[in-house]
Amino acid sequence: MQRNRFEVEGYLAAKPALRSLPSGTQVANVRLAESYRYQDGEGKWQQHANWHNLSFYGDLSRVAMRFDKGDNIFVEGSIEQRQFTPKGDGVRRMVHEIVVRYCHLIAVPGKANGKGSGAPATADVKTGADVEKGRIDHDDWPVG
Repeated sequence: MQRNRFEVEGYLAAKPALRSLPSGTQVANVRLAESYRYQDGEGKWQQHANWHNLSFYGDLSRVAMRFDKGDNIFVEGSIEQRQFTPKGDGVRRMVHEIVVRYCHLIAVPGKANGKGSGAPATADVKTGADVEKGRIDHDDWPVG
């Protein structure tokens, strides 16, 4: 049995960038940082950050565009490996990214969604039929 599922909570490094693929599918990309603290061999506290590339396709790209730099979000998706050759230098590159299948904003204590508006930062409409057909698989719960 094989499984490719990744869950992470962290903070966005920037506002997501939206683009369209040649097929017309929209994709939003952004980097997310998650960090942890640990004690080194000398008993001093250290902090380490991991950076993850996130890709939101289709309907989720519109959800991603509601997020801002510094937002604390939860994402679930799969890790994908992609190769490409930039036009400038022609050197083949490989990247690992998380293709997001589900996401939601994590509320900051004292604020509804980190911005103080009380509005959910996810899709406007979600029906059971949409989820079952795979058209929408993200979370639109009100936060706060």
